[in-house]
Amino acid sequence: MKKLIHIVCFALAVGSTLLTSCNKEEPDGPPKAGIFYSVADKQVAFTALTKRVVSWSWDFGDGDTSSEQNPIHVYENGGYYTVTLTGTDAAGTTAEAEVDIAVAVTPYVLLTGGPTAVNGKKWKLTANHTAKDKLANADATFTIAAGAPATLPAGAFSLYLSMGEVYEDEYTFYFDGRYSHDTKADGAAFSGILYQFMTTGGAGIVNDGGASFGLCTGLYTPQAGATFTYVEKEDFAVQSVYGTAGILTYINVSTLDFSGTEFVGFMDYQRKVIVQEITDNSMRLVMFMAASQDYYSYNTHALVLTFEVVR
Repeated sequence: MKKLIHIVCFALAVGSTLLTSCNKEEPDGPPKAGIFYSVADKQVAFTALTKRVVSWSWDFGDGDTSSEQNPIHVYENGGYYTVTLTGTDAAGTTAEAEVDIAVAVTPYVLLTGGPTAVNGKKWKLTANHTAKDKLANADATFTIAAGAPATLPAGAFSLYLSMGEVYEDEYTFYFDGRYSHDTKADGAAFSGILYQFMTTGGAGIVNDGGASFGLCTGLYTPQAGATFTYVEKEDFAVQSVYGTAGILTYINVSTLDFSGTEFVGFMDYQRKVIVQEITDNSMRLVMFMAASQDYYSYNTHALVLTFEVVR
């Protein structure tokens, strides 16, 4: 019995100690800061999670600031922003918190990186082909081309066509519409072999390892001051041997088009491409190719290929 009473008394003492501890105020110390936020389209509500702070300074990452404790900020453009909160206590000591937020991320922002991506967003053809990558016919549904594999194995253009350099070229999209293109050491671009013969007499061909599929690399000097145009939804008409009267229209698709001689991924007669899918890290494009000497400017095939972000 004495042992039981001792245990109960100990438990009551512990409970009393805990209760007293919870009621005590936290000792003085440096200020602390944290950030909570909620996003609704381009409007973001911020809450300062601070202790021992008497003033607040917010930097919203787009050039705007606030001294409110819990501000609401509306961004002009969707994109990715780094938000910083600086809290200051009565003695002038500061605490800082930082958070990266995504605001109204549209396909255009995914393509370009948004207004804070001052160096643009750089892409290249991925060697890790997806299940949807294929060499196709330029028909309405992009059926598999005769003789082409149902899916492309990893590094297909390198392993089977000795054209691994096509995975190296880089394409940079800027939020303000500028576009740049790097053809790397060989100064050549992925291209259609018929296009090269028709436009350069074959003199521009650098690597014809993919000739059996109508593919090669050809010399190309990127255009200075190039621009691009992205359209999220449109009806896109192209010249195709599969179309009525030589015209095939793809309904309600996203497209990329370029100024002057520029293009993305593949150089041929048709420079405008279809964007089938885009995420923060990858995009799948449909690029057209003319491979018939009888209809040399009409598309016969399409390359449905995935691009990855260059980090």
